[in-house]
Amino acid sequence: MTPAVNLLKKQKVCHTVHSYGHDPGSASYGLEAAEKLAIAPERVFKTLVITLNTGDLAVAILPVSAKLNMKQAAKALGAKKAAMAGPAEVERTTGYVLGGVSPLGQKKLLATAIDESARKYATLFVSAGRRGLELELAPEDLRALTRGVFFELI
Repeated sequence: MTPAVNLLKKQKVCHTVHSYGHDPGSASYGLEAAEKLAIAPERVFKTLVITLNTGDLAVAILPVSAKLNMKQAAKALGAKKAAMAGPAEVERTTGYVLGGVSPLGQKKLLATAIDESARKYATLFVSAGRRGLELELAPEDLRALTRGVFFELI
């Protein structure tokens, strides 16, 4: 299993693992997950790694159907500016490949902001750390495991 799944098992956090046949030609990994698992895209959350003007990397978790507001992300994480981190840096820092970056079980725990909309759902879906594999868990469990904050990111 992936580091994300192993972390949930170790912490005894209630979760469900969902798998689907990933299409390498898919334009959007998150929207593909929503479609193949027949879930509303608003409940499937993507994990974006960003660089803050402080030089630190951080994580923003938001619905796959939404676009990250960089100013809001920076504000949530105590910085003035934010930008997307480069693909190689994301993979090196998290230990996951793009399209399969999980907010859980990363090599290093990064400061994390989760979009406020996550609180509307009893459970949400995030990458389990591999393309074609999703985790379903409670938003508060995700916040606790990432030591994140809920904030308006979109």
